[in-house]
Amino acid sequence: SGTTWTQEIVDMIQQNGDTEKCKRETTYKRHPFLEWFIPEPPSMRLELAEAMPSPRTIKTHLPVQLLPPSFWEQNCKIIYVARNAKDNLVSYYHFHRMNKAMPDPGTWDEFVEKFVTGKVLWGSWYDHVKGWWKAKDKHRILYLFYEDMKENPKREIQKIAKFLEKDLSEEVLNKIVHNTSFEVMKENPMANYTRDFQGVMDHSVSPFMRKGTVADWKNYFTVAQNEKFDEDYKKKMSDTSLVFRAEL
Repeated sequence: SGTTWTQEIVDMIQQNGDTEKCKRETTYKRHPFLEWFIPEPPSMRLELAEAMPSPRTIKTHLPVQLLPPSFWEQNCKIIYVARNAKDNLVSYYHFHRMNKAMPDPGTWDEFVEKFVTGKVLWGSWYDHVKGWWKAKDKHRILYLFYEDMKENPKREIQKIAKFLEKDLSEEVLNKIVHNTSFEVMKENPMANYTRDFQGVMDHSVSPFMRKGTVADWKNYFTVAQNEKFDEDYKKKMSDTSLVFRAEL
């Protein structure tokens, strides 16, 4: 959905655009992944987050109802990034293919079915995006859209900086826009996951940073699949004011 991208933007903002500071560690170690438990190496557990000085940035993919209550009690700032369902599905499918820690996605047709019925890790996309959308009116949540970030990265980065109460000069802002572009991040070993999880992620199957575009779903969905998906989507999204763009 653009989580890694947003993490890099947040770190760049917090480090005032200092690229060297942002290369201090890989994404995974700069922003501990709350619910992902790996026995080895132990430095990748929750202890990593606990040892960090404030302000800490923590990553999670949890649906809103599973977020630990302490996040609400502490009035934490939360940045949520959502991506249109079809592109999310395509990206997720390829991520499953290259990540051996994830269940085998099966065929494209099978994975579409799993996605639509919510039988994927972290549950239904529909419930996920709607749940956080609803929560944003009650908590300090900045709700972002992947498509907006692609359309106008500078505007969205300014939005994030304002949310983090950071004043950035035009020069720093432009530097962040450049260094968090897909092309630059794809070549950055501290952000592209080529350094973490060797033997777990197989970038020769599909690179972690694959395309980073909007409407790639058109290369995968058949006409029949698309019609069926749209019909189901209408039903599932009929009870929300949330609107996505599947193309720009």
